[in-house]
Amino acid sequence: MMLLVPADVLRPRRPDEHFADEAEAARQAGIDVAVIDHDAFVRGQADGAAVDRVPKSADAVYRGWMLRSEQYAALVRALAGRGATVRTSPEHYRRAHELPGWYPAIEGHTPESVWTSGDDRRGFLHACAALGCGPAVLRDYSKSMKHYWHEASFIPDVADRDAAWRVAGRFRQLRGDDFAGGFVLRQFESFVGAEVRTWWVEGSCRLVTAHPDTPEHQPPTKLDLAAVEASMQALDLPFVTADLALRDDGRWRIVEIGDGQVSDRPRSTAAAELIAALNTEDRAQPTRSGGNLLDGDVGLHAWKRMLARREST
Repeated sequence: MMLLVPADVLRPRRPDEHFADEAEAARQAGIDVAVIDHDAFVRGQADGAAVDRVPKSADAVYRGWMLRSEQYAALVRALAGRGATVRTSPEHYRRAHELPGWYPAIEGHTPESVWTSGDDRRGFLHACAALGCGPAVLRDYSKSMKHYWHEASFIPDVADRDAAWRVAGRFRQLRGDDFAGGFVLRQFESFVGAEVRTWWVEGSCRLVTAHPDTPEHQPPTKLDLAAVEASMQALDLPFVTADLALRDDGRWRIVEIGDGQVSDRPRSTAAAELIAALNTEDRAQPTRSGGNLLDGDVGLHAWKRMLARREST
């Protein structure tokens, strides 16, 4: 395994400060670390120089700032020119990064969702009609604007088409050039408490942490993921995060899937814990942040399967 991180803008031979602790944890674990010019891919001007410090590798994992799907594909092509193969392919990244890619596999464990292709009003109103009536949360394929909740995220009733379109217009304005794919309308569900971020490698939950927005709220000591495990395995993705929230009826729901390479780590979780979870040579049981074993049988079946595969090779 090799860890790829963005380079510091002012000191391009060093990791970006935000990912420096993960780079150091990887080195301490005996994992090679290389830096890339993240901004070159964002500008669409990437060439060999953007990855010229990356050595040949058969199992590279990126940990860095978010990239659009086409930007990530450009990164993979540039790395291939250096003889480096990433664990997550462009197709895998798109399926994890964009809601239409991951929604079908977990449909029974997440709020009902409909989406458009593009940002025209006609398509948006068709989506509203498909959802029916009642409150909804608006986003695009890759991101919400939840910090602008009332003006660009929450729709009190999708049956009020004019009011819904005003929210959509403001959302589109705020997203600007970052708007991805189309509008997504998700049925509103009432949640209580802070979200929990779970980290999945090869279909197995390897780590449970607080959500980066609420790093001070640690995950519960007893979190049974058995209900969602089969759906997460059905995604068939190498490295993803799933954010869970407790609905007011006491049921845990998946509110977001993300590619693990660009999912932020809460500062309350040590970098070494995430690196250990990523290291597929280390088949340690999944842990919750802080190093305590998860209670119950969380990920147990997947853990046994991984052990069996390892013993058979």
